[in-house]
Amino acid sequence: MSERYVKLFKNGRNQAVRIPREFELPRKDAIVRKEGQRLIIETAPPRSLLSVLAMLKTLNEDFPPIEDLPADSVDL
Repeated sequence: MSERYVKLFKNGRNQAVRIPREFELPRKDAIVRKEGQRLIIETAPPRSLLSVLAMLKTLNEDFPPIEDLPADSVDL
């Protein structure tokens, strides 16, 4: 488990922590919770399907062509 000493500072009425680059979170939103004497900071889950889709990497694969089949007739 990696660990580093960090600096705490005041930001207005809040206490803040400088997060070292190697511990940088991939998003702008995080969740903080306290378990005993520990503070746990983790990336917040995406809030919408669009944000999930925006985080997906582009596929670099060639897909086979899809055969365009005629529609089945339906009696209404």
